[in-house]
Parts: sequence; C-alpha cells; structure tokens
Amino acid sequence: MYQAKSIRTFIGSKNYEESRRFYRELGFEEIVLFDNMCLFKVNENLSFYLQDAYVKKWCNNSMVFLEVDDVDQCYQEITAKKLDGKYKYVRFTDIKQYDWGREFFMHDPSGILWHFGQFND
Repeated sequence: MYQAKSIRTFIGSKNYEESRRFYRELGFEEIVLFDNMCLFKVNENLSFYLQDAYVKKWCNNSMVFLEVDDVDQCYQEITAKKLDGKYKYVRFTDIKQYDWGREFFMHDPSGILWHFGQFND
C-alpha cells in the first residue's frame, strides 16, 4: 500500500497580492509556483496552496485547522504582529477552552477561517 506524505488544501484570495503579503507577514515561507498560485509552507511538512481565485461562498466557508504544540505561545507570536490593524478584514478571537483542547480563530483578508488549536494530552 502507498504511504501518504502530506495533505494540502487550496484556498482562494479576494486580493491575491494582499493575501500573499499577509501570509508572508504571518511567518509562512512563500514558494511561487505560477503567476496565479503559490505554495505557503508552515514548516517542511505543512503547507497550503494560495490561488488567485475568489468565489465568495467558497472563501467564506473555507476553514483550515493548524494544530500547534503551544496555543498560548502561538497566540502571543501571531497577535504581536498586529496584522488585524494592517489588514481590513483580519481578526482574531481570544483562546477558548473546549473538552478536546484549546484554540483561537483567525480570519484572513479573504474570509478564510483559520483554527489554531492544541489538543489535550
């Protein structure tokens, strides 16, 4: 049987250049693939594709869950960048506690909802 090596989602962008800038400022590494698509790497094994494509219903219903080892540290580092003051539609929630663990949410400039979460041990 084959062995899976990674899984990547494709997300859209309302303003492609703005979204590219946003994800670079967030700390992701950008690899330009085509004029209308980039790969953004969180680390060597975690990445996603950003496209120069926008469908409002698609973007407003897209979610990405990024599991982190320390949600408090992640929250501090990301919110310290003050991206919600630089980008009109970017916003963050406070960290919330759930039965399964803790997480906070971030909306990107195009409406993509990111979950940054840490599972209970």
